[in-house]
Amino acid sequence: MQNNIFSALFVGQNLVTIKEVDSTNTFLKNLLSNSKPLPEGTVIMAESQYAGRGQQQNKWHSEPGKNLTFSILLTPGFLPVINQFDLNRVVSLGVFDALEPYLGSKLKIKWPNDIYYDDRKLGGILIETHILSGHIKHAIIGIGLNINQESFDAGAGNAISLKQILHKDYDLRTILSEICAHIEAHYLSLKAGRFLAVREVYLSRLYWLNQQKYFRSNDQVFEGIIRNVKDEGLLVVENNNEQQEFSLKQIEFLNK
Repeated sequence: MQNNIFSALFVGQNLVTIKEVDSTNTFLKNLLSNSKPLPEGTVIMAESQYAGRGQQQNKWHSEPGKNLTFSILLTPGFLPVINQFDLNRVVSLGVFDALEPYLGSKLKIKWPNDIYYDDRKLGGILIETHILSGHIKHAIIGIGLNINQESFDAGAGNAISLKQILHKDYDLRTILSEICAHIEAHYLSLKAGRFLAVREVYLSRLYWLNQQKYFRSNDQVFEGIIRNVKDEGLLVVENNNEQQEFSLKQIEFLNK
């Protein structure tokens, strides 16, 4: 374990850096299975992650040493399972707040928790929770962000990096420190019971909010407008003056 100069009170204060790993989430899960407990806020950062995962088993493509691939341990025992989507909100907002000074108004959160610049994917988040007695015993939060990578293969889809946008290199640890501090701030806000404030800010930063766009659901393409995200995380899309609710696997965003 390594000490560091991160400004957050606990997120990132216990930092473990590794050269190469299949997945930082898997590595952190294996550490948790050992008898010695890990402090909340432990961060596992990998220079190279060769089996990173995104939502719905998507692979995360990352060039070694160029990007941020890391996982954070949180123990939100205060959070009922019914409210676990608020963790998605907190983490997404933390990443957003760290990157917004660099990227400005084109930065958005694509529901549920991808980080977008314009119509390109800058990063993704994967949260895995362990539930005990109706509450979340711990959450492993995997984050992948494209920082200094200059090109992506076809399999990376619509990926973009900070360097491609701003044409300069960035120090990975500096950005990691900023992300940890912002995630902690939103997490403590949630812990203090400010659920409504967290939900309102998350909604205000949502990609395609109140815009007429194309979606696909049940093999049908339709035009709709994102109007809201329910407390439990369902996406509310208005279609022909009717509001429909979708879970992650029920709707696809179509960039036409």
